[in-house]
Amino acid sequence: MTREEFQDRCRVRRLDIGDSVSVFDCYDEDLNDFILNEASLYRNALLSVTYVVEDKITDEVLAYFSLSNDKISISDFENKTDFNRFRKHKFTNQKRLRSYPAIKIGRLAIAKSAQRQSIDTYLLEFIEDFFTVDNKSGCRFITVDAYADAIPFYIKNNYLFLNNDDEDNRTRVMYFDLASLL
Repeated sequence: MTREEFQDRCRVRRLDIGDSVSVFDCYDEDLNDFILNEASLYRNALLSVTYVVEDKITDEVLAYFSLSNDKISISDFENKTDFNRFRKHKFTNQKRLRSYPAIKIGRLAIAKSAQRQSIDTYLLEFIEDFFTVDNKSGCRFITVDAYADAIPFYIKNNYLFLNNDDEDNRTRVMYFDLASLL
C-alpha cells in the first residue's frame, strides 16, 4: 500500500472521553487488552491519548497508537558523562538543559487484517508530522519502549537506542530525533 492509498483508505481519529473500541486483534494479548479495556481509562485520567486508524468504508479499526508526554533527561543515563555525550551532538551550548521534551509512543498495534501493509510505517510518519508540521507543543524527541521483536522495525525507521542499560530486557528504550526532519 502506498502512502496515497493509505490516506484514501484510512482515517486517523482520536478516541475522545467516552469512546471505546469493542473489537480488535493484533496477535498480542497485551496490546489487544489496552485498546479494548484500558485506553479509555488512561484517557479519562489524562495519562495518554489513543488514536485509531479506521477503514473509511467499513469503520473497522485497522490499527491504533497511544501517545503521552515524556522527556529524555540525565536520569536516563548511567552517568552525567553519558548524558553530556548524548546532548553534545544534538544541541548548541545555549540549549544544554537537564531534560528535553519528548512524546512517548505508549502502544502501537496493527490488526491482523491490516498487517504487512506498511501501516505501521505510515503511523510513525503521521506522528512525526504531528509534532513537526502541526506542532502543538515543544517536542524534540519521540520515545518508545520497543518490544524485542519490534526493534528491527524501529531501527529501519531511524530510531536509536537511548542507552545500553536495558540490553537484556523485554523492551528497549529507543528514540527518534525530530530535528532530523527539519
